[in-house]
Amino acid sequence: MAQTSRHAAKHPAKHAGGDRDPESRWFGYRSVDPSEKTSLVHGVFASVATRYDIMNDLMSGGIHRVWKARFIDQIRPRPGEFLLDVAGGTGDIAFRFLDRAGGEARAAVCDLTEDMVRVGRDRAIDGGRMRGLDFLVGNAEALPIADRSADVYTIAFGLRNVTHIDAALAEARRVLKPGGRFFCLEFSRVVLPVLSRLYDLYSFNVIPRLGQMVAHDRDSYQYLVESIRQFPPQEELAARMEAAGLARAGLRNLTGGIAAIHCGWRV
Repeated sequence: MAQTSRHAAKHPAKHAGGDRDPESRWFGYRSVDPSEKTSLVHGVFASVATRYDIMNDLMSGGIHRVWKARFIDQIRPRPGEFLLDVAGGTGDIAFRFLDRAGGEARAAVCDLTEDMVRVGRDRAIDGGRMRGLDFLVGNAEALPIADRSADVYTIAFGLRNVTHIDAALAEARRVLKPGGRFFCLEFSRVVLPVLSRLYDLYSFNVIPRLGQMVAHDRDSYQYLVESIRQFPPQEELAARMEAAGLARAGLRNLTGGIAAIHCGWRV
């Protein structure tokens, strides 16, 4: 993967006003043809799949586990529901959903990268968690799921990696049943100035180094840091959800906006 320049890391690209899916042209701070972005993202996660979970713990100091617990609290899984977890990676959200829902709840984990799906499936098999659980390889913009089939759609730390966010939101609406619920957990814009400065220093100076030491891949973690800054701010994403037909869009900031939970309803 091409090295992302340190100069670029200090000077994020500006989105042109009024463009549709401006993020489709940015791979981190690197300008790309939108037709190339999906394969580039695939390459990132194929590279980091086997170290993905341990890197999440190291990068966040374990805080991602607290965020995911709050995410599940907000979803309030119910017996008999069918969850589609998109960009579900190694299965964290699906496992938590099924544990909480009980009953005859089912879940499908769908991820762009077969390497990530393989890690998640192996975790499920090793933990005796395959009951009611399926693993699929697929793109968030064209899901291998029937119309109006899911009670709950989740995407955790995956929406910012999608080439066309509006297309993914439209797909979420398509696969949800009327009255189905959409939930997104994603890194977002920090709302506290002091925390924002500290977070930038940590992100750009520590996370790529951790990636190099632990996953032997600095470039992928440089991309991950940059992709957070290219993701739409909270209010913009809420508006785009509404435009896609995910009504009553709401949001909840976590840890001063480092992450946020977005929710909406398919009507």
